Amino acid sequence: MREWILAEVNYGYVKNHPYEVAVLPMGATEPHNLHLPYGTDIFEAETVASLSCEAAFHKGARVVMLPAIPYGTETNLMQFPLAMNLQPSTLMLVIRDLTLSLEQHGVRKLVIVNSHGGNDFKPVLRELQGQTSVQIFLCDWFRKMSADVQKTLFDDPGDHAGEMETAFGLAYFPQLVAHDPATGKMVADAGQVQPCRFDAVNQGWVSLTRPWHLLTSNTGVGNPHPATAEKGRKLVETVVQRLSGFLVDLAHEEMNERFPY
Repeated sequence: MREWILAEVNYGYVKNHPYEVAVLPMGATEPHNLHLPYGTDIFEAETVASLSCEAAFHKGARVVMLPAIPYGTETNLMQFPLAMNLQPSTLMLVIRDLTLSLEQHGVRKLVIVNSHGGNDFKPVLRELQGQTSVQIFLCDWFRKMSADVQKTLFDDPGDHAGEMETAFGLAYFPQLVAHDPATGKMVADAGQVQPCRFDAVNQGWVSLTRPWHLLTSNTGVGNPHPATAEKGRKLVETVVQRLSGFLVDLAHEEMNERFPY
């Protein structure tokens, strides 16, 4: 039994060991180029969250990882088979209900560890502000938390199933990364994308919800072939160090009318 994993603990333990912080991993079920599994975002979220909770727990933080939500918003990948979509409004209701459950059970600090770029949770935090006594924090681990490390580790991290995500997979779920049995080479295309006909979009001045079937050939954005397991481990080790440190600080900080300031 890992005391920081809710799915593994029992009531005999929980009733005598209250938690201060809950961590909710948010993933997605979608294709990731030709080589990574549909559950890539789930595995990433669970890996980051569980390792961070473990490190924080061993430093005295009363943290618990909730079971991961395996579905996310997939409206721009629905032309690909078995991309399993939950609308943003549905995800908001799921997070709201889980937050209210935590509030009833006396856990007033929640960290969402998101691993899917299609999940936009900032509006959820804004809508729930003032509706609950639970303070919600959001960690999109693949964005600012690891941006500096990505620059040092990868020539081009990629946007989806590129070098970064492939390195993560090679390090933490290598048995699910597809290779050609004859050559031993990874089965993946180069992750090239089609430019938009509007330069303002290509420059990032204007954004849109990208139709993935027009943007990509096999859903990949970014070249996965330079990826190595060593790069994946270094990436995750840094993320875990940073996130677990925050969890320790959060667990030990007293909540009052000025929290979190």
